[in-house]
Amino acid sequence: MAQKEIEIILLRQWASHMSLPIWVTGLNGDLLYYNEPAEALLGVRFDEAGVMPLAQLADKFQIAAEDGTPISAAEIPLAVALQQGRPSHVRLRYCGLDAVWRDVELTAFPFEGEGRRRLGAVAIWWEVPKT
Repeated sequence: MAQKEIEIILLRQWASHMSLPIWVTGLNGDLLYYNEPAEALLGVRFDEAGVMPLAQLADKFQIAAEDGTPISAAEIPLAVALQQGRPSHVRLRYCGLDAVWRDVELTAFPFEGEGRRRLGAVAIWWEVPKT
């Protein structure tokens, strides 16, 4: 396995201490890490998750708009951050691997290292209380 960039190592360390769910995706779109608060909202522990390519997330988690309309993989904020190089925010719903539907606000942004090296994208989200 190749050595990770220092910025990725530090980001993972930072995320492991945060109380908000955080997901880190590499430049190729593959999952690099998500923290313990994310485990609770995704329904699976990180060390049990396996490979999760960005292109498969919309299907794996049944991601949909607030009205239930399916969202394509390209519309997921992580994809926007990676492919368009800009932050993206959306309110959506998804079904975790524990079969629980959750309404969330999700923000993703591109992640760059020293010298403006593109390294991937980061998503932070929080559950929206049901009204």
